[in-house]
Formats: sequence, structure tokens, C-alpha cells
Amino acid sequence: MAPRRKDVVFEPIMLAPSMRRLDRTLRAVAPHDVTVTLLGESGTGKEILARRVHELSPRRRGPFVPVNCAAIPESLFESELFGHERGAFTGANARAIGKVEAGGGGTLFLDEIGETPLTMQAKLLRFLENRRFMRVGGTTKIQADVRLVFATLRPLAQDVREGRFRPDLYYRIQGITLDVPPLRDRRADIAPLLRQFVEQISAHHGIAPPRISRQALAALLRHQWPGNVRELRNAIEVVCLLRPGKSVRLVDLPPTVREESLRTPRVGPVDLDRPLDAIIAQIIENTLAAEAGHRGRTAARLGISLRSIQRHIARGVGA
Repeated sequence: MAPRRKDVVFEPIMLAPSMRRLDRTLRAVAPHDVTVTLLGESGTGKEILARRVHELSPRRRGPFVPVNCAAIPESLFESELFGHERGAFTGANARAIGKVEAGGGGTLFLDEIGETPLTMQAKLLRFLENRRFMRVGGTTKIQADVRLVFATLRPLAQDVREGRFRPDLYYRIQGITLDVPPLRDRRADIAPLLRQFVEQISAHHGIAPPRISRQALAALLRHQWPGNVRELRNAIEVVCLLRPGKSVRLVDLPPTVREESLRTPRVGPVDLDRPLDAIIAQIIENTLAAEAGHRGRTAARLGISLRSIQRHIARGVGA
């Protein structure tokens, strides 16, 4: 068995082709204490991007504190965020520091901000305006030095129209809003993500990386990935653990991936051992063949622009 190694320091999602433009935007805004809101489906990597903002900012030596707003009961939300004093409520036997204080000097990431209870939205708005708060049961206002990054599964404008989200808070957090596309709309990312996940997971568990067979790779490329990057990573972790140093066959993949493979028209195999540019070119070629040379359908299927398809074809003609 290979010796266990330290975790790989890079995040594969940031190496994906379609994420490079987004990363350039993050690099531009990270050094400044502007509010950043990330919009995207569950599993697209919003927390990774929030950490990226933190790591590229002057606050990188401070803490990064993630909070899932959807997972906190409404009755505990204020205490979870701002902390409480001893005796503030039944069971409060000691002073407790909230997430805002815990993130002092660093970054507070509020995920699923749209699930914040209406009763808390006014208090959150006041905090955003002056960065001052009181612990539950406290009498002294505390100044917080923390940057806020938000994430939401859906555009908040609809929640505002339907009365589920305060319009003043909505406009307050609309600093820099970045769309994080789902994996099904950026299929050119799958092969490089797959290769990096295999390397990262195998290194973490101290096992030999498996080899992805052509049939298995074709199925992974065709899958719609409703759980996005998180689903892909989980699937790869399973096959890494079950087939260390061995070939991963179609039968070794999760049932949902296998079943979709049987329903979806085939895209030709891709060789993961080739350079990344060659892998992407091969994916485009195979998809063009599967779509009978139709450039528009190929672009839509891969989640890339028609111009990218045309550039690829032009390079092929000039080669």
C-alpha cells in the first residue's frame, strides 16, 4: 500500500476550464472588503469559491467560518450568529461566542442566505450596516471586524417579490454577485476535474490511483450530474476506494451513472493520459461526431460557446 500523504493543497474545481474567468474576477475583488454573493445550485462549489475569496484577501491569516443558514433552527439563529450570555435563556449555562465573533479578523460565509428567518433578517441588516451586535442577553454592543460572503441556491429577487426576503437586506448584499454554473452546463470541466479528483483522493487515502476505463469515462462524461461537482467527487471517491490501482469498469460506477449511460447516445472514449488541451479537443471531436457535425447542438451539449467550437474546427483545418 502506498504511504499516506498530506492532503493536496489545490482545489480541482479551480483548475476547470470554465472556472478560470470566474477565478480572475475573484482575484480582482478579493483584496477589497466588498460583499460577494455566489449564486448557484447545491454542489457547484460555492464554499470552495468563498474560501478562495478569503485566501486571496488580506484576511487570509484569519479564520474562515462557514454557516449553513438552512440548518439552524429559527429559535437558535440569533444565538448561533451573535452568541449569548450566561442565563440568556433556559440551558444557557455559560457565555457562548457566536459565528460573527469567531470570524473576527477573517471571513464569515453565510450559505443559503435565502433561508434566513424573516425575524432575523432585520437584525442581520443592522449588523451589516455598522458591524456592531450584542450577544443574546447582553447589554454591550460589540464591534466586529469580519468580511461577509453570501451564497444562495436561487435568485433572491423572487423571494423578495413573494415576501420571503426583505428588500432592504436584498439590496444591501448585492455587492458583487457571481453566477456559478452547474456542471451539466460545463461538460468540458468533467475530464480535468476527474483527473484531479483521482489524484487528490488517492493521495489523501494513501492508495494507488485507479485507472478509468474507456467505458466508465464515457459514462461519466454523459451523466447529467444533478448533484454537480459534489456528486462527481463522491462518485470518484467511491471508485478510488473500491478499485485502488485497478481499472474502473462501467459496473463499478454508481447505479445512476450506469443507468443514464444506457439511455444516452454514446460519445466516443477519451484518453485521460493525454495533455489537458488534447483531452478537451477529443471531447469536442467525439461530441461533434455524436451530434452528426451539428455545431450548435455540440456547443449546447458541452455547455460551451459556439465560438469555442468554431475555433476548435479552425485549428483543426490549419493543422
